[in-house]
Amino acid sequence: MENIKDQNILKLSLPIFVSSILSMAVGYVDTAMLSGYNENSVGAIGNANTVLSFITLAFTIVSSATGILTSQYSGAGKRDRLNQVYTVSLLINLILSVIVSFILFIFHRQFLNLLNVPVEMQGDAASYIQIVGGFIFTQSIFSTFDQIFRCNGKTKIGMVLALCMNLINIAGNYCVLFGPLKHLGLGASGVAYSTVLSRIVVLIISALYFKFRIDGNISIQYLRPFPFKILKQLLSLGIPTAGENISYNLSQIAIAAIINTMGIVAINTRIYCNMLCTVAYVFSHALAIGTQIVVGHNVGAKDYDTAYRKVLNILKISMSIALSLAVLNCIFSKFTLTLFSDNSDVIALGQTIMLISVFLEIGRTTNIVIIASMKSSGDVKFPTIMGICSMWGISVLFAFVLGVSLNMGLIGVWIAMAGDEIFRGIVVFVRWMRGSWKGKSVV
Repeated sequence: MENIKDQNILKLSLPIFVSSILSMAVGYVDTAMLSGYNENSVGAIGNANTVLSFITLAFTIVSSATGILTSQYSGAGKRDRLNQVYTVSLLINLILSVIVSFILFIFHRQFLNLLNVPVEMQGDAASYIQIVGGFIFTQSIFSTFDQIFRCNGKTKIGMVLALCMNLINIAGNYCVLFGPLKHLGLGASGVAYSTVLSRIVVLIISALYFKFRIDGNISIQYLRPFPFKILKQLLSLGIPTAGENISYNLSQIAIAAIINTMGIVAINTRIYCNMLCTVAYVFSHALAIGTQIVVGHNVGAKDYDTAYRKVLNILKISMSIALSLAVLNCIFSKFTLTLFSDNSDVIALGQTIMLISVFLEIGRTTNIVIIASMKSSGDVKFPTIMGICSMWGISVLFAFVLGVSLNMGLIGVWIAMAGDEIFRGIVVFVRWMRGSWKGKSVV
């Protein structure tokens, strides 16, 4: 068994960073290619992906817990338990994805109506949801395989698969929109088929890679008798983690709804500033995942002191990079914002937002790194409960108070979000320093 707990975190994290950027690029590519085909289709797929992205958060219940258990059981050297984790995780996510597909197929119109999707976009959006949603099991199973690969130290394969997915998606989009299949007039449906094809290919590659490169096995024999202990561990770790993700996404929707009352300048400035902050966020997230993998292995081996030191060391690195990028974003925002808009009001407001984002990144980077490590140690309930209370009690509440009631607009909203991130960052940092996360391992 490969010794992951001593691996270089930066070496593990870099492929995760690249694969995250490539995964994000799939949506951008669809939007960019459709923009040259039909404007209504762009809006339709954008809204369809909003529905799909939210409802597929259900898959994080199992996939996130799979990563934690894989790391801890690997660190403890319990190979039989690992095989049970692999088998049960894939089975449960397969069952869950079938249920999600059924919900999407039956209730897709209701979801689109909740989002107030214009009637002229609903046809394309419905077709996209039905096609991609009908094959949602490919995304579900792939996300589980991806967690298994990462926690076995095989982070490069995720990067390769993300690249393959992009290339297949681009080629498929070209064929149905502008190439030899253009005459079929598939439009948004063709883009959906392209997305499904790319996922099927990477899923097949993932299954083959697991069979030949991962020291493990997936078999029905690990379900007899059914390992209810593994299922309980998956749910006890996964439900809080998924609950936090769902709460965060709902809070962001609530904040977006508040900003939507402030006019087009605030709405567009929010979008542009979020795009500028993406690189810093994604890099911190990649480092956090790399740290999470190593910490999980250390906790599984009961080596808490090493886990403690590694998290603090990687936090210093992540913080220095995130802050450097945030400061550069702030300094050059006057010029970078002109890439998106020539509206002087947007540029002036965006510069103030990017200044506040410097402070926001201090809290967010601390949260991303430490909370991921707390979860990998088995300490999942505290950051979840604290996170939900802070997201709604500080971020959403004060976004309304400062942004609307005190008429501070988008600046007030951004101050509220920064306050939430900084508060949570201080709390989890103190908890990590005190070692309250120790002894919560599920192994």
